[in-house]
Amino acid sequence: METLQPNKNKNLIIDVDGARYARMPVKTHVVLAKDELKTILSQYLKPHLAAGDMIFISEKIVAITQGRSFPIKDIKPSALAKILVKFVHKTPSGIGIGSPWTMELAIREAGVAKIILAALIAAITKPLGIKGMFYKIAGKEIAAIDGPCDYTLPPYNEYAKLGPKNPGAVAEFLKGKIGYDVVIIDANDLGVSVLGKSNKNISDDFAKKVFRDNPLGQTNEQTPLCIVRKIDK
Repeated sequence: METLQPNKNKNLIIDVDGARYARMPVKTHVVLAKDELKTILSQYLKPHLAAGDMIFISEKIVAITQGRSFPIKDIKPSALAKILVKFVHKTPSGIGIGSPWTMELAIREAGVAKIILAALIAAITKPLGIKGMFYKIAGKEIAAIDGPCDYTLPPYNEYAKLGPKNPGAVAEFLKGKIGYDVVIIDANDLGVSVLGKSNKNISDDFAKKVFRDNPLGQTNEQTPLCIVRKIDK
């Protein structure tokens, strides 16, 4: 733990349900499509791991290594994408589907019919104070789509990406290679989504609580990996 420090303005320790956990962010090189996750985990994590540790991985590098991140110059938004994006609520924590490029990826991933249905239901329910219906209809994988932001590390400040494919299977595969439980997580400063786990006994509720302040950061920290360790009080 002495060599792993929290990101700026983030806490190393957090209390969850009466227990204390250290969240140790691990810096890597800029992950590219040619990289293999099992190699990244072995290279950067093995020197620091101890019995009982859990590995939390940003969904972004999973998607990148699966070839699911694309230069926006190569994405040609359809007329439908250009129309729908006008109705997307944008937040400071990430562009989501709030750009023509990411909306186009959402349409390609979920299909035109599902995206139109999700948009219509959201338009009906949002004025009634019911939020999140778009993603309930379109699918939680659509919520993991993200696009270029000023604070995103190059070259991904000019990329748009889909969520990872089969994140549960990826988590199980990585556990088999490195021997520690793996959680693939989509975290930003507004919330946390659990996309995949190697162990069903790790509850989504726990994973969200232990990551509720997003210890990986949200700008240029370059820490897509995190070791989560239970510690004595």
